[in-house]
Amino acid sequence: MSGTSPEGYLGADARITSGPAPELVEAGYAVELADAPLLHHGLGLADLAHVLALRRAGVIPDDDAARLLDVLLDVLDTPAEDFPYDAVYGDAYNSRERELERRLGSVAGWLHTGRTRREAGRIAFRLAMRERVLALHDAVVRFVRALVDRAKQEADTVWADTTYLQPAQPSTFGHYLGAFAEEGVRHLDRLAAAYRWFDRSPAGVGGVAGTRVPVDRDELAGLLGFADLGAHTRDVMWSVDGLADAALACTQAATTVDRLAEDLEIFASPGFGYVALDASLCRASVLLPQKRNPYALAVIRSGASTLIGRTTGLLVAQRSPSARTDNWLRAYGELASTLELSRQVVALGAEVAATMRVDRDALAAAAGAHFTAAADLAEELVLRTSVDYRSAYRVVGKAVATAVAAGRTELTYDDLALAAKELRGTELGLDPDHVLRTLDPATCTLGRDVPGGSAPERVRAHCADVAKRVSTAAAWSADRAVAARVAEDDLIEQARAVSTAE
Repeated sequence: MSGTSPEGYLGADARITSGPAPELVEAGYAVELADAPLLHHGLGLADLAHVLALRRAGVIPDDDAARLLDVLLDVLDTPAEDFPYDAVYGDAYNSRERELERRLGSVAGWLHTGRTRREAGRIAFRLAMRERVLALHDAVVRFVRALVDRAKQEADTVWADTTYLQPAQPSTFGHYLGAFAEEGVRHLDRLAAAYRWFDRSPAGVGGVAGTRVPVDRDELAGLLGFADLGAHTRDVMWSVDGLADAALACTQAATTVDRLAEDLEIFASPGFGYVALDASLCRASVLLPQKRNPYALAVIRSGASTLIGRTTGLLVAQRSPSARTDNWLRAYGELASTLELSRQVVALGAEVAATMRVDRDALAAAAGAHFTAAADLAEELVLRTSVDYRSAYRVVGKAVATAVAAGRTELTYDDLALAAKELRGTELGLDPDHVLRTLDPATCTLGRDVPGGSAPERVRAHCADVAKRVSTAAAWSADRAVAARVAEDDLIEQARAVSTAE
């Protein structure tokens, strides 16, 4: 197709002899331009830093640098929705170039010295992702702290822990919640690692291998508030592994919340009645007046499923020859929305954990039913009578079968004594009082006095340890956020000192 090029269309006076086909604008340029609100502020910072670096290198005349910075500062103060972005010119960078040329003429041309549109875009993207990673990190901090607070409150709450949703062993509900808190701390580590990938500067890398324009990459990194340089110019410009790492960290964090939500939806059902969500997190049925639907849990589960799909898409998009646009075309918006969705899911999970009501009586009633102390009895037989565990297991298992056949959900001393006589031809070796104590759920939990175990003091100790680690992680996040703000303020101040406005 051949057609008239829009005014100022890049390449129209060279090899691009036609304006873009409408189909290309719709399927390609519009996708790129949709990222303009995400990149707008970071593109402005990247432009300011580049002009300052060119000026200090003696590449751009002082007067032109001052005029250019004056307009760039005005653009930086202009909201993205008020800037004349136009998909017909391509991505956000090209629209900015068109507007700067309109306002400054050939002076705007200095901005592209030794720099591709890709470099400016990558800088803006990394700056935007740093901010979003920290926002998700802070949400995970709140989620873990909510779990720690609830775990401490429920450190003495006896319940029947389950595997396969089958009653397993007496434990404490605080111990159950603490497991999710421990997992949450690992997500903080994953997000910190993702942040470090984005905190590497691609400024000054030129096309692929660097530029002969004498800009100082270290200086540019400092101006933009990056912790360090990308160690390899081609890698920092084109590698996409960090995108997948960030998406996986998002999905992992949301999936932990999802697993808790999956449990709580069951526990909140009348068949269990262990917990109840706060009314602010529930929704009424339009038809059924008695319903109190735990809607927040459905929102969490839906979000986690969506995140798994988005992460899979980003992973598949990596399968491209290197240094191509294929795996970047949709990545900016996809990863930004992935981080935001994960933040929403985790924040909602934190509210669920902080406000849910725990029915301790219901938990206690279930703790001693359905033979949850069976393994404890088998272990007592090993410790008190020196019988091997498999033999003890068979004795207790037969006693359970006898009770079930009789329609009971609890063991008796007679069940155990009879099983020992039938299977081993010996006395049980435990007196009735000892059996009764062993069957007590609270006694069982006190016996699990190992590091990380469910004994109440162990639960509290674990909570204290998690709280300490979370505080360290929260301080790191706050420090990085402050460092980014300070660098940005300093960059803008330096630009203003040079601009014609001063």
